[in-house]
Amino acid sequence: MSVRVLLADDQALFREALGVLLGASDGLEVVGEAANGDEALTLVARLRPDVVLMDLRMPVLDGIGATRRIRVEFPETRVIALTTFDDDEDVFAALRAGAVGYLLKDVSSEQLIEAVRAAVRDESVLQPSVAAKVVARFAQLDHEAPARAQPLVVPLSDRELEVLRLLAGGRSNREIAGELFLAEGTVKNHVTSVLGKLGVRDRTQAALRARGLGLL
Repeated sequence: MSVRVLLADDQALFREALGVLLGASDGLEVVGEAANGDEALTLVARLRPDVVLMDLRMPVLDGIGATRRIRVEFPETRVIALTTFDDDEDVFAALRAGAVGYLLKDVSSEQLIEAVRAAVRDESVLQPSVAAKVVARFAQLDHEAPARAQPLVVPLSDRELEVLRLLAGGRSNREIAGELFLAEGTVKNHVTSVLGKLGVRDRTQAALRARGLGLL
């Protein structure tokens, strides 16, 4: 079954080029295009795409606001931020809003296509410069006085903690399975359990929440 993708960007020429690129890729189908965040919400409600490629700076409703609402109203749809900017404010606002990936528009076609497929597998894909910012933020937090961690209602098992540490390090399910000598399906079940216990919907949010709780 094809991965259904919605494009949200205020530049018509960019949307057209992106649509041609993705439409020529096996297993991907562009089901709609939006010129702003408000149009994106309307189309997500009607089309229920698997993935939205979301520009951040758009008129009417920007990509951050649209991502936040999609996360709440249509949690089965994954959002990947696809933008020109990688400043700290945009990066962390997008991740807090619920984006499962953050890519810049100079990304290669192969990386973009893999990011879309990864999003459907509940995996996060970050541009290297963005990943460096996240790591730097973690390092900064290490030097700050730790806030009192709120205990989880249902604590993570030792195995789930191992999986959490590896996924926070950017490992895929297959890589985690190889390192822990587990079946990939078992790892997927552990990841689902970890996300549920942490109260988040994606791996990036899991890493951020776990760091805040002092689990990493």
